[in-house]
Amino acid sequence: MNSTRYSENVLSLALALSSAAWGLYWLPLRTIEEIGIAGSWSVVVFNACPLVVLGPLLLFNYRKLAGVFWPTVFAAVMIGLAFSLYANGIVETTVARAILLFYLTPVWSTILGVMWLSERLTIARVVSLIVAFVGLFLILADGNSSQHPLNVGDLYGFLSGIFWAIAVATLNRWSNIPIIPLATFIFVSTTLISMIFAGVVNADPFPAVDLIKAVLPTAAIWAIVVLLPCFCIIFRVSQILFPGRVGILMMSEVIVAVVSAAILLPEESLLPLQWVGAAAIVLAGLVEVLFGYSRNSATPG
Repeated sequence: MNSTRYSENVLSLALALSSAAWGLYWLPLRTIEEIGIAGSWSVVVFNACPLVVLGPLLLFNYRKLAGVFWPTVFAAVMIGLAFSLYANGIVETTVARAILLFYLTPVWSTILGVMWLSERLTIARVVSLIVAFVGLFLILADGNSSQHPLNVGDLYGFLSGIFWAIAVATLNRWSNIPIIPLATFIFVSTTLISMIFAGVVNADPFPAVDLIKAVLPTAAIWAIVVLLPCFCIIFRVSQILFPGRVGILMMSEVIVAVVSAAILLPEESLLPLQWVGAAAIVLAGLVEVLFGYSRNSATPG
């Protein structure tokens, strides 16, 4: 995607729509699980599908890794950990809780930015941290714990945001990392890490071949046709637009995810105080991207 050929408005729309599509990431995972594959293996099947396309494409793009191979690998492993934890969180706990715990990312991004990228700890960033932790407290203050008790899925959602923040800081530091090799390594690492979760951590039996065949059409359409292009758009546009705008537009993901889960999974609905916590986490993200750093210090790729 050539930034000279597209206006900021077009790029912004592409980013918002692509992020919104990722807000439905939970839907194919739950669908695959309902067909009969254990939730942890549904993550493996889903994330292996894009490699059918990305593998051959890497052959034509591997030269672009010159000088950034190890940063690319590191970023891919961090995102692979984030994706694996996030996806396993979705299938282990309520969709809304997993997503909102992941969206504590501004907290970890702020801490890493100050410690690793020499960014200033502004008053706005302190406010963002406080609001985010208030939101975290309200999300986890589950007055209906007998129906949806806190479990390992909540921990997965929490940790996924930390690894995602590390990956974003890496991509910020090496903004010339090529998209296709990055995407390939990400889905390789996500698949391998998810296999460890499925086979070792959860000790779920490998799904029957007939079940894998049954879910492949759903997995392939969602992973290759819908979410892979959106993934590439998100990372490419993030290298072009001002980071503050990127952060705001990517909020479409959490809005679509929480609202769609509330509509399609009424049995997992949030309590009123948890909705306040959800709003607080979204607000913390908005405070961070609107006031957390200045245009002078931002360096879009």
